[in-house]
Amino acid sequence: MDTYTVLLVDDEEEVIQVIMRKINWEGLGFSVIGYANNGVKALEMVEEFQPDVVMTDIKMPYMDGMELANHIKAEYPTTKILFFTGFDEFDYAKEAIHLEAEEYILKPVNSVELINVFTQLKIKLDQEISEKRSVETLQKYYMESLPLLQANFYSSLIEGRIHEEEIPKYLSDYQISFSGPFFCCVVIHTSSSRVPEGANPLLLSTFVQKQAEERLGEKWEAKSLTYLGNTVLITQLKSENEVPELTDECDRFCRYAHRIMGAVVSVGIGQVCRSILELPQSYSSAREAVSYRAIYGAFRAINIKEIAPQEMSKSGEGNDMELANLFKMIRLNPAEDVVEAVDKYLDHISFQDKSLQQHHIDIMELVGALYRFAMNNDIVIKDFTGDVRKLYSSLLDKEPDALKKWLIDISLFFREKLISARSMSTKSFVFRAKEYVHNNYQDEELSLDSICEVLGVSNSYFSTIFKKETGNSFIGYLTDYRMDQASRQLIETNEKSYIIAKNVGYNDPNYFSYVFKRRFGVSPSKYRTEHTEVEK
Repeated sequence: MDTYTVLLVDDEEEVIQVIMRKINWEGLGFSVIGYANNGVKALEMVEEFQPDVVMTDIKMPYMDGMELANHIKAEYPTTKILFFTGFDEFDYAKEAIHLEAEEYILKPVNSVELINVFTQLKIKLDQEISEKRSVETLQKYYMESLPLLQANFYSSLIEGRIHEEEIPKYLSDYQISFSGPFFCCVVIHTSSSRVPEGANPLLLSTFVQKQAEERLGEKWEAKSLTYLGNTVLITQLKSENEVPELTDECDRFCRYAHRIMGAVVSVGIGQVCRSILELPQSYSSAREAVSYRAIYGAFRAINIKEIAPQEMSKSGEGNDMELANLFKMIRLNPAEDVVEAVDKYLDHISFQDKSLQQHHIDIMELVGALYRFAMNNDIVIKDFTGDVRKLYSSLLDKEPDALKKWLIDISLFFREKLISARSMSTKSFVFRAKEYVHNNYQDEELSLDSICEVLGVSNSYFSTIFKKETGNSFIGYLTDYRMDQASRQLIETNEKSYIIAKNVGYNDPNYFSYVFKRRFGVSPSKYRTEHTEVEK
């Protein structure tokens, strides 16, 4: 049973002593913590002990009971006030009611009346405490369930099931902050088939998620959830220019997870959006990006904007799962998988099982989807440059085998065009990087970071592409080019070595000599001497 504290306040001490003697306080569930003979002293004791009940006279020196009650209600609103006084005046009673006093008792105090008052007060206090504890319990349950509620909200966001007008309430109720102003979904895939011997795939995936939250979550203010077997981070960016940095950090995380736990991790970085309402598109593109591990390999981060700028399609490919699978095969898989996907799609629109009208609708949808795919990926094909209605009519006249051959041919054509587009894209990056080196090799600050900033791509993607196309790292290429220029200047000019070093981007002539000797096997001065003698 709860025991509540009482402070007695009266300038007549004998009245207080009588009250204390007449009442079995403990039996009523109360204890008297002390008494005061004026309002000032009483207020000091209230501040110190914060009693549950203050029973006070009204007429007192220094500070009367009404003023005392005002202070208590302002600073300790849960404290109950009881007035007792010998002044049976209506104005006092009115003010007591205004102050929400529990009771207004006239002196001399009757013990039976006082017992009844405190009995009822105990019931009221018990009810309030019970309600408060109930609220606290609910609050505790709510806080415990908050992570799950937040995760459900995040999954609803990326599924596109949240309406704009609902967002403020969800953010407030679930204590979520989305400051942005830019957002980007990151999909982290942990291979369940390529795991260290004896490792549990589920535990490994959980480890990857926790590590991702720790290493990426704080900097990018990321919201984390598990969705369809992958970890999804909803990251927040100050600007779109931060995406290459995010990509590089995700790339380092892939290598870290493999080094620490042997996990085979691939990360897909989706398109950047300005509103959380656009997160479904960002998530979809991130998921598509991570599927490109079939082309670019695991243990790395893949930014959809870098690898497939045209292929970040507007997703207008219909709702048919088999047709969507066909386009996926065209983008990612070898030719035999494309042929198999064509078979599955044509089986899906089986001629025998559907009416002629349904067949016409299926062909119309197919033509529309292929046309959109071609347009979205900047593919020019003669079948779609003329009258599309004629194409549609010709397809309706084709026998199943002829339709199958046509769809296989055009699908493989699309596949080759995408491969060529990717190749051209990577060659363009490399060409632009080489051109930049040729024009800026004198700049000592020229580095991998600076060239990636110029090109607007991540270090990881650029390094992979440059090495694949040239067989050399970017820094290796830059160093070789500088050394080639230095060797020419040593032969063709009379400039001193430290001047030539500065001309090719080295402020430290000693380091320049070291790099030069590592490349040509001799010092700059000896190289000049040897080549000058040869020319003579």
